[in-house]
Amino acid sequence: MATGNINVSVENIFPLIKKFLYSDHEIFLRELISNATDATLKLKHLARIGEAKVEIGNPKIEIKINKENKTLHIIDQGVGMTQEEVKKYINEVAFSGAEEFLEKYKDSDAKDTGIIGHFGLGFYSAFMVANKVEIFTKSWKDEPAAHWTCEGTTEFSLEEHDKKERGTEIVLHINEGEEEFLEDHKINELLTKYNKFMPVPIKFGTKEKELPKAEDAKEDEEPKKVTVDNIINNPNPAWTKQPTDLKEEDYNSFYRELYPMQFEEPLFHIHLNVDYPFNLTGILYFPKMTQDMSIQKDKIQLYQNQVFVTDNVEGIVPEFLTMLRGVIDSPDIPLNVSRSYLQADGAVKKISNYITKKVADKLKSIFKNSREDFEKKWNDIKVVIEYGMLTDEKFFEKADKFALYPTTENKFFTYDELVEQIKDKQTDKNDKLVILYASNAEEQHSYIETAKEKGYEILLLDSPIVSHLIQKIETAKENKISFVRVDSDHIDNLISKDEEVISKLSDEEKEQLKETFEKYITKEKYTVQMEAVDSKQAPLMITEPEFMRRMKEMQQTGGGGMFGMGNMPEMYNLIVNANHEMMSEILAEKDEAKKEEIIKQSLDLALLSKGLLKGEALTKFINRSYSLIK
Repeated sequence: MATGNINVSVENIFPLIKKFLYSDHEIFLRELISNATDATLKLKHLARIGEAKVEIGNPKIEIKINKENKTLHIIDQGVGMTQEEVKKYINEVAFSGAEEFLEKYKDSDAKDTGIIGHFGLGFYSAFMVANKVEIFTKSWKDEPAAHWTCEGTTEFSLEEHDKKERGTEIVLHINEGEEEFLEDHKINELLTKYNKFMPVPIKFGTKEKELPKAEDAKEDEEPKKVTVDNIINNPNPAWTKQPTDLKEEDYNSFYRELYPMQFEEPLFHIHLNVDYPFNLTGILYFPKMTQDMSIQKDKIQLYQNQVFVTDNVEGIVPEFLTMLRGVIDSPDIPLNVSRSYLQADGAVKKISNYITKKVADKLKSIFKNSREDFEKKWNDIKVVIEYGMLTDEKFFEKADKFALYPTTENKFFTYDELVEQIKDKQTDKNDKLVILYASNAEEQHSYIETAKEKGYEILLLDSPIVSHLIQKIETAKENKISFVRVDSDHIDNLISKDEEVISKLSDEEKEQLKETFEKYITKEKYTVQMEAVDSKQAPLMITEPEFMRRMKEMQQTGGGGMFGMGNMPEMYNLIVNANHEMMSEILAEKDEAKKEEIIKQSLDLALLSKGLLKGEALTKFINRSYSLIK
């Protein structure tokens, strides 16, 4: 029997492990199963190259709970270890010193990743939940088995053992207060979370399985059952296979495996598979999107060699794609460092750029080969594409070929197609192309109809980031175009032409009319503008200046805009059509009460068409309207 001290470069490694990794203590099981997996895969490799001349069969990893002894067992059928190998791999901890350890773990983002295998401490994570750990191991080589014991100090014992089966069994004597790790449901939860797609079958208990009925079985005969291993993982998930080996139903089936509570099928998928200049595999899915971008995130699962790491892939996957779902798996991502380091890491940048390119290429391919289907799915995917255009320059350039601009008539144009469609009618007197849009087809219906009567095309842009996006597009097109919301001015001012409408009222009459309106409306909220427009247009129109409204929206949705503008009160222009016959009637009316009633009724109608008449004002309008038709 041998005894000795574990060779580490700190006085006591265990308090450090418990102190700095305690919040992530559940990952001990992932680390130990990862070690067991490595041992199994090593044996397969040795057998494949002919170095290990042993029958390996179909090795698996088994997890057992012994509640009576308060022990948790992790058993593999892998390469095992000799006594010398135990000394080398277990006792000589690859640890670079307490100072470096603390430096690496001072950043909360680094600590939250839960990855400790990079420090050579994977096995020692067992001491976060156990006060004593035993290893029973027998190498594939013809040497005696070994039994290693440690009780959470730098002292250990190592002796021969009579274990006959090849492989390693690790026994954790669970601490007081950590008894949850002796419960089946807790272990099952951890296995499902971290080891669902490990490449070696993992057994946790047994289950009953019904056998198919024999052809001659009676109809009411109970099916026979057999007891089989309860294998909790899928060792060969879809992302580890070649795209040519998978059909559409395979991708959809894997999506349901990833998200069993998601009942809608994904819109389409993107298979990632590259081995140079970095290793990356995975499958990304476009689900149906909502307008709320915040609830979409953290659905992509990050794996390292089929071991689950996190579902927070920010810094690795471009931000706009964090709204997708699926899996990425790469051994080349430095997971044990802070997010700020990730963003500066060359390999991570290449991976992020690759993912962006693959997504853009896939979208372009779908658009080119199945445009009709792409248009049908546009409303379900536009949030991701538009967010990508806003936040990622390379994606913005590529999206020019497939990003769509839908109209209120449910037609879809690319940017180039849109320009070609509207350039003749919607170029103003300064040779700038004016793109009219609505953000709500219902609320802005009357403004849309007025613009359509002019033969204008009106886009329907209703994404929550539309104000930011159109600002970016205008800048990218060197301000040769201008997006203008259809309710931001009266129709003749939306696209200024050289045409001039003659006013039916004199300047003196217009000034008198303006003073009359200002007398009966809230000056703080409305700026009265007298305009000579077509007499067939509405007598009054409520508009919101494009610049002020856009800046306010940008401030409210984060970034952009002018300081404090998001908190400014709503401001509107009240455009009075000086050529409408009602204006002459108001000027001629001698009864002030009647004049006030006409103005307030007309103003309420304008507010109603804008969707701004609410609460008490709406009630008064309804009562006033009934009194007028008595």
